Amino acid sequence: MKSNGKILLLILLISFTTTLNAQKKKDIPETYYGLNFGMIASKINFNPAVDQTFLTGYNGGLIFRHIAKKNLGVQVELNYSQRGWSETDGLYTRQLNYIELPFMTHFNFGNNFRSFFNVGPKISYLLSEKTLVNLTQNSTDEQHKTAVENPFDYGFCAGLGFLMNMKGQVVQVEARANYSISDIFSNAKRDYFDNSNNMNASVNFTWLFQKK
Repeated sequence: MKSNGKILLLILLISFTTTLNAQKKKDIPETYYGLNFGMIASKINFNPAVDQTFLTGYNGGLIFRHIAKKNLGVQVELNYSQRGWSETDGLYTRQLNYIELPFMTHFNFGNNFRSFFNVGPKISYLLSEKTLVNLTQNSTDEQHKTAVENPFDYGFCAGLGFLMNMKGQVVQVEARANYSISDIFSNAKRDYFDNSNNMNASVNFTWLFQKK
């Protein structure tokens, strides 16, 4: 866990340093705010392994983007995200509902039509969990009988996308991968799971307004 924390701190440092360097040499700044909404496919990286298929859900929320230097800026989001896992045999599915805060460095290429890349750390907090399917009979499997023990979640995310700027309004689509380096269950030596971290991928559509 100490090494995971060091990785997260390094990602945070790189993101802040990149953003601050961009602000030292400003071109004409651009500021945007808006909404995003999409679909997410999730698994839990269990060790020992649990056979799973992807669990689909919804995610979306608010976006703030500030481009301080041409091609380089920062993006902060506040999202609601439905994660969790669905087991291959179809007998058990659990949904985990998070609120998350990604803080990313934003790179873009182009003018009115742009490609872009976002990367950076994120933190999340579990709002609720819900068993969607439970066809097991008095299961003793650890992942079935144990509630989430660590509501705080942290990791990093990266996404690729395309946008079109139409007179101050931006429409975009982005594919993003998210990987947590924290675990949902306790991972002390006495515990069953060594790892139980969130992994997911999403596709989101976004509508942004440019601040004059």
